Amino acid sequence: MPLHGHQHRPNFRLEPLLRPFQRITSDVSRSLIAASYPIRGIWYFLRHPEFYPLFVGRLLPLSVISFLVYFLLFTFTFLPQFLFLLIFHGRAGALINTTVLVLGEGLVVIQGLFEGFFVDECRVDIFDATLLNYGLVDLLAPHRVLFLEAPNSVRMLGKPTTRAEYQPWSIIQIVELVVFLPLNLVPWFGTPLFIMITGSRLGRLSHHRWFVLRGMDKKAMNREFKSRRWEYLWFGTVAMVLELVPILSFFFLLTSTAGAAMWVAKMEETARIRVGRQITADDNVQRDEEGPHYHDDPV
Repeated sequence: MPLHGHQHRPNFRLEPLLRPFQRITSDVSRSLIAASYPIRGIWYFLRHPEFYPLFVGRLLPLSVISFLVYFLLFTFTFLPQFLFLLIFHGRAGALINTTVLVLGEGLVVIQGLFEGFFVDECRVDIFDATLLNYGLVDLLAPHRVLFLEAPNSVRMLGKPTTRAEYQPWSIIQIVELVVFLPLNLVPWFGTPLFIMITGSRLGRLSHHRWFVLRGMDKKAMNREFKSRRWEYLWFGTVAMVLELVPILSFFFLLTSTAGAAMWVAKMEETARIRVGRQITADDNVQRDEEGPHYHDDPV
């Protein structure tokens, strides 16, 4: 009997030691899942033909203009910058860093001229239509007119009844790109750092629309950012790499938007299973205060 009474004690001793590893494993898993959503968004977008008119009608002309921007930059600025970087890097390193540097310069021009003014409305429609495809009508209904009898989610979208923006345009975004562009001059680590730093902000902004739909203020948004900082970092890093692809950058803006909405739909589904209703800012405050819940099914 005494032996039987002590047989489970080692589990209690090991649990505190294993908890940090469980936390690391959980963080890595969540980050990898978040990083997959920009890629999933490509396949999701392609499988939904109702999205195609949004790209062709609004962004295809801008894609042609972006091609001209990159063509001019690569024609007149690539070689001088490559020769300069060749002094500090090997040939392969100079080639990679110069390519990312010129792509970043093109991104600054394109974002400054077009993205904030012509693309955001289209991204809102993609985001909202994806949420409708996942049945999140109650999340959108207070914020825009919905035609629920329409044949597809894009046609369901009516005029917004509240301010609708996917990402708030800010000169800070442009300044950040300009400030961090010189990181590409740093051998080996400069280019990955540039992509990750700028991608971090991109990831945080990817759910701005969701936060607004939930009626969150800046303080509540900051709590969200903190609770998912690693997920937003890796989501944004992958989205940033896609955004640097010439000609297709506007297309990938839309597919990453669809991926962000898919991620929201998954979190909403999980939250509604847990609390029986849509997720709110108060739920996240409680989650942050209580920490992760441990659950053990009895055998």
